[in-house]
Amino acid sequence: MRALISVSDKTGIVDFAKKLRSLGVEIISTGGTFKVLKEAGIDAVEVSEITNFPECLDGRVKTLHPNIHGGILAIRSKKEHMEQLSQLSIDTIDLVIVNLYPFKETILKEGVTREEAIENIDIGGPTMLRAAAKNYQDVAVVVDPKDYGSVLEELQEKGEISLGTKFYLSSKVFEHTAHYDALIASYIRNERKDYNLPETFTMTYEKIQEMRYGENPHQKAAFYREVINQPGLLASAKKLHGKELSFNNINDTNGALELLKEFEEPTVVACKHSNPCGVGCGDNIYEAYMKAYQADPTSIFGGIVVLNREVDEKTALEMNKIFIEIVAAPSYEEKALEILKSKKNIRLLQIENILQKQAENSYDIKKVAGGILVQTIDSKLFDEDHGLKTVTEREPTSEEIKDLIMAWKIVKHTKSNAITLVKNGKSIGIGPGQVNRIWACKQAIEHAHEFLGEESTRGAVLASDAFFPFPDCVEEAAKAGVTAIIQPGGSIKDKDSIEACNKHNISMIFTNMRHFKH
Repeated sequence: MRALISVSDKTGIVDFAKKLRSLGVEIISTGGTFKVLKEAGIDAVEVSEITNFPECLDGRVKTLHPNIHGGILAIRSKKEHMEQLSQLSIDTIDLVIVNLYPFKETILKEGVTREEAIENIDIGGPTMLRAAAKNYQDVAVVVDPKDYGSVLEELQEKGEISLGTKFYLSSKVFEHTAHYDALIASYIRNERKDYNLPETFTMTYEKIQEMRYGENPHQKAAFYREVINQPGLLASAKKLHGKELSFNNINDTNGALELLKEFEEPTVVACKHSNPCGVGCGDNIYEAYMKAYQADPTSIFGGIVVLNREVDEKTALEMNKIFIEIVAAPSYEEKALEILKSKKNIRLLQIENILQKQAENSYDIKKVAGGILVQTIDSKLFDEDHGLKTVTEREPTSEEIKDLIMAWKIVKHTKSNAITLVKNGKSIGIGPGQVNRIWACKQAIEHAHEFLGEESTRGAVLASDAFFPFPDCVEEAAKAGVTAIIQPGGSIKDKDSIEACNKHNISMIFTNMRHFKH
């Protein structure tokens, strides 16, 4: 048996090669790997002795040769192939141990140049891997050092590597090279600043967490992150306390974080089932938390709370009065952490740079049966070209404008059809995910009345994620005492809603931008 070893990641390779030699395996090697093996006293043959051709072009060309690829690709059961190898004096290669130039590690280095990145695109390595993986019936191919142990075990116990193991190793190769190529393509696309949706769409992610189950206990799930990970996002969170996050935990926390990132002032977002249930802004994080809690003290129970300031002792004491699944914040005072950790089942996440948003060229992806829907993320809040436009006789006051903008931020991150009520820097009613807008409006008002009393909506403002096709929402808002409304506009019946606002002395702003969230 002959093995070809050429690895950039030399973890465990000396020990592996020694054991292969003890089993009588002849070793061929290249460049830096050959040097490491020789220094360790392992008998090996340099590739140039097999090819009868020196490595050249700074090592860019060394294994791209028929004496290598013929030995890998020959089908042993095919008489013609074996006769040709004999005529050409080519020996078979039965085991290929290769991992690739560190392209990912290179592009993740601070200040890396394009030239450095391009030079770390492996050519010969993927070619050998793919050749061996294609001919898996006859060749075992190892791309992952974690597989050294199982390969040695089979060789020691059976004298060969089973077909099932070879097929498994082959599949790992194609997953690995696909990941490698997708990463290169993504890097080059970003270097070109090409943010258009490509004709063929390939992305690559790395698993960071296996999950006990998915959305429901009978579904399998895992958490993957982008290779070039951005700070401030959930995928870069550090868990300080509690068990692993579930599928639903991660999905819900991400939604809460996306809303939190809309605010620069001290803000707390409470979330349940991917919808905000309470949002509070204040002069400090304690005030913000109390507003978020008071907005819906029922739904916050067992929910997710995210904060954009350090959690202090006073806030932690309040949070500890109820059961919260997850708390995420940029940092925690030592005493606050001690208080929160007293509850065994709470998960505590630290997310540095929590205010940092996704890059504008990021994608939002939704799976549908047989395909995916891909769009750029909804990164804007208002239409920058047209701005806000008051369409009613009454202009909103400065305090109303402040609350209107807050309501607009919340409704942007609430499932459509969505209506949000805000008063004095606090969400007081949220109507998410209804099949018509009037139901969402009624739900938001009823929500406020239930928890805060019927007077709570007097002087409140209302936001709608899409235009009003009828004036019915305005009429409901007027009955509740709402004084200002923000909505995209654009309905052929906008005039009806404007007239209804004027009749009730309600100010209404058009944004010229909608925020559907499905």
